Amino acid sequence: MLVRPLAYTPPFAWIFWIVFLVSFVPEFGLISRSRLAKGANTDRGSTAVIVLAGWIGMFSAFAVRGLPAFVIHRGQKAWFVAGLVTLLAGSVIRRHCWRVLGPYFTGNVRTTFDQPVIQSGAYRWVRHPSYTGGMLMYTGTGLALTNWLSVLLVTAPALAAYVYRVRVEERALLVSLGPRYEEYMRRTKRFLPFLI
Repeated sequence: MLVRPLAYTPPFAWIFWIVFLVSFVPEFGLISRSRLAKGANTDRGSTAVIVLAGWIGMFSAFAVRGLPAFVIHRGQKAWFVAGLVTLLAGSVIRRHCWRVLGPYFTGNVRTTFDQPVIQSGAYRWVRHPSYTGGMLMYTGTGLALTNWLSVLLVTAPALAAYVYRVRVEERALLVSLGPRYEEYMRRTKRFLPFLI
């Protein structure tokens, strides 16, 4: 028999869906604006990979949310709140990155030879903080569903997609920006300051 998670039980459901929509809806606008961004499109299908991984991961996470074997029972409300906080934190990081990069933040990989290497805000510490934020959003969604299998199913495809995207993006930036980006790569980590 399926278990009804907090995310589907009022009043928790209202909170969950408000946070979920506030966090994810702006992402669609970013992707639609990408077609209008200037620069060479060096995406190599990475945007499609991210979108597909996101849809597959989300569909899978929501599909298994009530499987009793994986439901988090102990401290369920605390995990639910932790998930929402993680989801919101990831969303805030993403929006910070949008502001810091300005017109250079696109949903797909586009580069121009005259673009600067942005090294302010979160970019001072890591090269891809927006992907860190994205991973937090996916992980937070799984946690808020209070199901360990949901966490795995929503996070694993997103992680694989972001790893591919980073390889594509860094290759394109090295070609466009050369030594400036190479030097930036030497002194920063990809996702977490001082770690990875």
